[in-house]
Amino acid sequence: MSELAQAGAARRGVTEVFDRRYADLCVALESDSRRRHLPGQAGLDGAAVDFSHNDYLGLARDPDAIAALCETARARGVGATGSRLLSGDWPEHAALEAAIAAAKGTEAALVFPSGYQANATALAALLDRKTLGAEPLLFADRLNHASLHHACQLAGVHQLRYRHNDLGHLGELLAKHADDARPKFIVAETIFGMDGDSLDMPALAALADAHSAFLWLDEAHATGVAGATGQGLASGWIGGRGAAMGTFSKAIGAQGAYVACSRAVRDYLLNRCTGFIYSTGIAPAMAAAVHAVWNKLPMLDQTRARLMARADAFRKRLQAAGLDTGSSTTHIVPVIVGSDARALELKAWLAARGMIVSAVRPPTVPPNTARIRIAFAASHGDAQVDALADAILDWHATRGA
Repeated sequence: MSELAQAGAARRGVTEVFDRRYADLCVALESDSRRRHLPGQAGLDGAAVDFSHNDYLGLARDPDAIAALCETARARGVGATGSRLLSGDWPEHAALEAAIAAAKGTEAALVFPSGYQANATALAALLDRKTLGAEPLLFADRLNHASLHHACQLAGVHQLRYRHNDLGHLGELLAKHADDARPKFIVAETIFGMDGDSLDMPALAALADAHSAFLWLDEAHATGVAGATGQGLASGWIGGRGAAMGTFSKAIGAQGAYVACSRAVRDYLLNRCTGFIYSTGIAPAMAAAVHAVWNKLPMLDQTRARLMARADAFRKRLQAAGLDTGSSTTHIVPVIVGSDARALELKAWLAARGMIVSAVRPPTVPPNTARIRIAFAASHGDAQVDALADAILDWHATRGA
């Protein structure tokens, strides 16, 4: 045993009590069918059909994106090499941000290393009560992504949660606080990643205007697949009303995120957003790859239409058999089975038939709404989608009822 290993063994007693507690939690999660495991890439050999990934448009292997990434990496290297406020700001970042702002109809944009980081730290910075002069009133969809809840925790801001995607309830809450002079924020996703339903942007914009509320919209699952030219549902609506966050890790098929906003908000984030200030920027090669894909989005209308039509036909087949697909209207279709154990059982049933899906359990979704989450992509053929529906219906007939 090396000297370093011996020293580690001697200290083992110090950490054993901690390890035991962490291990006990994992055991408890296992007994509740909630323990998570890394699944690996079971579909790499092509033997299984993957319905769990977020590469909705099949752009992760786009030849132009790969060429742009490789060419820029040869010129710039594989990383940004520092925070963008230090040595990590490159022309590729500015070019991508200009393209995003133009597409979203905003004055500016800012690129972040990840969507979680952008949501959690940029929104938290905007909620700063010292800057705003008071703790803001924050109206949030109760099923918002964890990163949005985290932003509120970081800022120490209480959430006034409205029923999921219920703008009538949101309107009631806004009206109740109409006489409160504190700054108001409305925070929501435009396509909800676990339920596959979408936001009514005109109605939300009208509410924001009526109550002078700042909108923060998460376009992670809408970027690339929704809107007239694939720029998301907030495109054209967010300028002058707030900011929209979107990711490059889903339909764009790459990595990173953006915040589309006013010039004043961008400048503020450069100065106050810790997640941006203290993080290395995304690689210029990645920014170049994203830019190459971004320019293609307006030309993919037919791909988006096929994607949505496929999901709609699948959804109708399952609904006709009595299966619960929630409020889904998009390319994301949940099959809600209730218990965590049943969700894992259905996932295993499909895996045995060469189909990969995600089993989503609380706390990611509300209690007793465990589900498999199916993410349709342009790479899925009609025969594969039909086979998936057949397998789920077989499970429902033999095991699910």
